[in-house]
Amino acid sequence: MNKPTRLFDYINLQAREFPQEKAISHKHKGIWKHYSSFDFEKHVNEYSLALLAHGVVKNDKIAIISGNRPEWNFCDNGILQLGAVNVPIYPTSSLHDYEYILNDAGVKYLFISDATIFEKVSKVNVPSLKGIYSFEDVPGCANVSEFLKKADWSRLSEIEKIKSEITTQDLATIIYTSGTTGNPKGVMLSHRNIIFNVEEVSPHLPVKTNHKVLSFLPLCHIFERVVTYFYFFKGVEVYYAESIDSLKENIAEVKPHFMTCVPRLMEKIYDGILVKGQDLKGISKLLFNWGINLAHKENAKSSLFYGFLNKVIYSKFRQALGGNIVGIVTGAAALQPRIGIFFNNVGITVREGYGMTETAPVISFNRFGESENRPGTVGIILDHVRVKLEHREGMGDGEGEILVQGENVMLGYYNNPEATAAAIKNGWLCTGDVGKLEDNKFLKITDRVKELFKTSGGKYVAPQFIENTLKESKYIEQIIAIGNNRKFVSALIYPSLINLKGWAEFKGYAIDFNNSNWVTNELIQEKMKRVIDRYNVQFNHVEQIKKFILVNNEWTIDGGELTPTLKLKRKVIEEKNVEKIESMYKD
Repeated sequence: MNKPTRLFDYINLQAREFPQEKAISHKHKGIWKHYSSFDFEKHVNEYSLALLAHGVVKNDKIAIISGNRPEWNFCDNGILQLGAVNVPIYPTSSLHDYEYILNDAGVKYLFISDATIFEKVSKVNVPSLKGIYSFEDVPGCANVSEFLKKADWSRLSEIEKIKSEITTQDLATIIYTSGTTGNPKGVMLSHRNIIFNVEEVSPHLPVKTNHKVLSFLPLCHIFERVVTYFYFFKGVEVYYAESIDSLKENIAEVKPHFMTCVPRLMEKIYDGILVKGQDLKGISKLLFNWGINLAHKENAKSSLFYGFLNKVIYSKFRQALGGNIVGIVTGAAALQPRIGIFFNNVGITVREGYGMTETAPVISFNRFGESENRPGTVGIILDHVRVKLEHREGMGDGEGEILVQGENVMLGYYNNPEATAAAIKNGWLCTGDVGKLEDNKFLKITDRVKELFKTSGGKYVAPQFIENTLKESKYIEQIIAIGNNRKFVSALIYPSLINLKGWAEFKGYAIDFNNSNWVTNELIQEKMKRVIDRYNVQFNHVEQIKKFILVNNEWTIDGGELTPTLKLKRKVIEEKNVEKIESMYKD
């Protein structure tokens, strides 16, 4: 097998050496549509030929704003075969970010998915833009079929010549990181940056040729995009979920062996399991609760009753995820250890990893062998990546900013040499994350350098550590710790509605959760105070949460409180809740 050196080599390799009848699939108008490896290769060449006919040359910037669908991959590989640069953009990005990114990159052509996106992009002013084409029929927008009509198959030999001149070090993509403040920065990644990641993770993932995978994380994010190249490399059947809302139905149809995920979704799946348990009665409910309680114990599998509960309870949990899952990898945010332990004990192997767009993206991840996995950490550093921890004032013993060297490190930020110089110092990428090594093997993220704050008493506090610890409680869904230049640490908390309802029902409390005032209910306030007090003992005096306010609206991407990768936009949340925050510091 020839070793791929450019990203488009993966699908070419698959078509030659292990062709698949269902290389990539999606559901269209209620029917699954499948593309073989040869179909895939043909569509990729069609896009390359059409782009060539429209005058696209090496290093031209082409953007895609679309949800996951085969056309995304056809277009992506078609762009790359010309040596042009793919600029993927989140469909959920703001109009301001659309305009900024398209202009900063100097995008020449833009491919979109639907009318919702066209409504936004039709309002932007981008002098470099020569055309917008939609994958779906959108009034007022040219369809991609019109663009593809210009593909001249007699020029296929030109494509082959262009491909032969593209090197592994050439720029492949510019991915604009959402960031929690300011304009997004364009991360430049070469073919080699991404291929290095595929090579490093491949030996450690339990994925085999002909396995089925369900893809639902956005392809515009480097995490899902890299794992998709890995799927092509392994000859896996890729199925695109219709939407997050239809995920349950799609899982039942596809019965996937492997998925990538974000912790938030694993939490939702976990909550869904608990909700089903609330409807059970009698012996069924007793068995269910017994199984749930045991699954939260680290040594659950050594229990004399594990085999019995695995057969009568846990097997049903696995069936809810299709029954074939051999592994799930989560990233983008911290996975609560209790959630990871629970799923691993019920036979759904979940592993947490860590990375960033600037490292294409993986830096470390927990492996699938039990001895190479530690819940609460982000696992073992990639074999050929170097990491060192640079200690700073305010950090704990053994902690330091995580600095990275390796072939996965970006080329730099596009059009932004100042930001590049600030990020890469003396050959090391400064991640901005604070971490430590456990047993000199497992990397643990403890906070963000820029998110460390000082109380008015001059003491440093790491909010992410506080937040992640408190989120281990099943009663806390989202939390933000506050205290910069304040006398003490406080918090805004969005509680877990599902678990609070279950608690109220168990206690026999008549609480109206349809009334937005439930967050001020005295019984709920007392319950949440007990939860916080239970975790406060794990913090030093300065870190302990002295006051809190419950909010009744979840923080979301659409609401502007979360980045597309579900990180808290602290400034936005604090500005939206300034009165609530000030009320906690009045006395």
